[in-house]
Amino acid sequence: MMKKVYLLAVVFLSGIVSFSQTNPTRNDPEAKKVLDAVSAKFKTFTSVQAGFKYTVENAAGKVLSTKTGTLKMKGTKYRVSFSGQEIFCDGKTVWNYDKAANEVTISNLDASGGTITPQKLFTNFYDKDFYYILNGEKKQAGKTLQEIEMTPIDKTKAFHKVYLLVDKNAKTIYSTKVLENAGNRYSYTMTSMKTNTAIADAEFVFNKSKYPGVEEVDLR
Repeated sequence: MMKKVYLLAVVFLSGIVSFSQTNPTRNDPEAKKVLDAVSAKFKTFTSVQAGFKYTVENAAGKVLSTKTGTLKMKGTKYRVSFSGQEIFCDGKTVWNYDKAANEVTISNLDASGGTITPQKLFTNFYDKDFYYILNGEKKQAGKTLQEIEMTPIDKTKAFHKVYLLVDKNAKTIYSTKVLENAGNRYSYTMTSMKTNTAIADAEFVFNKSKYPGVEEVDLR
């Protein structure tokens, strides 16, 4: 589940050189300007609270399911609620709660930098993981959106293409569509976003007392 959430913005967000069929190892400088602006804007936020819609389509474009989720971020802390799961991180420890099983898995956050966090998805991960090209602009939902087509450098990935729509004026990611090799398409669209609001640190810590009977699996 978190692999799909992290493809969000791949945050949503949920926030990625000239790439072409004949030269797939160079990046579009105009696309980089857009992505760098998104990264710079994100770094100015002290906190982010966002809502998103998650849609699954088959290869023909038929909608198979639609779900909603929320994301909160503050510094290195984050909390994701999505499809019966909640992930809490206080910057050091990660709690992954499965509502159906009433089970929480506890692990240490990888301090080496190898772990992908929602924060990283809104900053500069694109330079290492993708080739990208700016496809142009479109009007949607009353916004001017810039479309960036991204191709993973690692060809063993389970997906072969990611399309980002960036709000040109706000310099934030509006939506992300991931095309899997198996044919399905996963889309994440931002439905709301509040920034620089007060969020208590307790929001990012799993409180066992609020989950009666929960089973703990401690992997630390």
